[in-house]
Amino acid sequence: MFIDSVLIYVSSGKGGDGMVHMHREKYRPRGGPDGGDGGRGGDVILKVNPTLNTLNRFHYNQKFLAKPGKNGGPSNRTGRSAPDLVLEVPPGTIVYNDETTDLVGDLTDGDQTLVVAKGGRGGRGNQHFATSRNQMPLTAERGEPGEEFVLRLELKLIADVGLVGLPNAGKSSILAATTRATPKIAEYPFTTLEPNLGVVQLDLDNSMVMADIPGLIEGASEGIGLGFDFLRHVQRTRILIHVLDGMNEDPYADFETINSELDMFDERLGNLPQIVVLNKMDLPMVAEKFPRLNQRFAEEGIELLPVSAVSHMNLKELMWRAWQRLQELPIEPVETALPVYRADVDPNAFEIEQTEEGWFVSGKRIERAAAMTFFDQPGSVRRFQRFMAGIGVDKALRKAGIQEGESVFIGDWELTWQD
Repeated sequence: MFIDSVLIYVSSGKGGDGMVHMHREKYRPRGGPDGGDGGRGGDVILKVNPTLNTLNRFHYNQKFLAKPGKNGGPSNRTGRSAPDLVLEVPPGTIVYNDETTDLVGDLTDGDQTLVVAKGGRGGRGNQHFATSRNQMPLTAERGEPGEEFVLRLELKLIADVGLVGLPNAGKSSILAATTRATPKIAEYPFTTLEPNLGVVQLDLDNSMVMADIPGLIEGASEGIGLGFDFLRHVQRTRILIHVLDGMNEDPYADFETINSELDMFDERLGNLPQIVVLNKMDLPMVAEKFPRLNQRFAEEGIELLPVSAVSHMNLKELMWRAWQRLQELPIEPVETALPVYRADVDPNAFEIEQTEEGWFVSGKRIERAAAMTFFDQPGSVRRFQRFMAGIGVDKALRKAGIQEGESVFIGDWELTWQD
């Protein structure tokens, strides 16, 4: 089974909690604070593995959680950081945030990595909160929460040459005859339901990767037939071998149909260099119509190459011609990030909503601060209260009309308002 589009849930590790601890040693009754910091939570990282060519592994496991960092210890001991969670993907994987549809990254090169969820930093121990006025602080931080996302992974096969044409034109047969690939071949439309890759070994020093793209039909650019699912795989190729079925009534009309679909899906595809071949030349009726077809294509300035996947007629010449065209093309830099427009977001921004249950405060920094606060430690609570006042939450709640004793919900926490 070939999987080229999946949704996965990823969550980085929470940072370890900082510790409240006072140094205890004989003859030093007031040794001072020595609570250690928590360790960093693990990142979730996507890494390209050049040997992979499908997203099949994500079909059976779609939830990936990195481990949290360890809590801090006494004597200023920092908790151990968690290992990163590395997920291997095939080259050509495009990563989107499924909720916002933003592009996260485009992974094309071998061993390329992308951090998709950053682990939370460790909370600070009470050693960091000592001052000249408070030399024995009972204040520490919880670890920073990790990030969590639902990502959509899409695979666009990376090949030098793409075989395109109508269903049953003989693309799979050409791939099988020129490479070690073993695609399914049969006498009915849409035999190929998934793209196939093969390496054409021209000689000891020269080779190229060729992809058999499932058959396209009129309306494919609108999603008809196999449509969008496979047109995107053509986008990575540098040249196309356009395979025409010599048994069809009008191969020239087929040629125009496929080119129209390619151009409508992506203007770049319509401009890719093409080598046009007429397949099934081993059949007498196809050989008979070739001169007339050749003349028609010549009038449009297009060379038509006669081939046969069955008898291997001109297949070696076709492969060398494709390789030569590749050498003539400039090597284009791979786009590792498509233009994505994001509005600038103020991290201190927050929203307040009143419901029957109480007041709900939401915002990136205020929710993060609440998650990192030990609400059973008076010093930590006072620090959180100063933070709320500093970014204007206190003032906004009073202006909105909050009353003594009403509940305030921030993230996972329910607090009681007191003036």
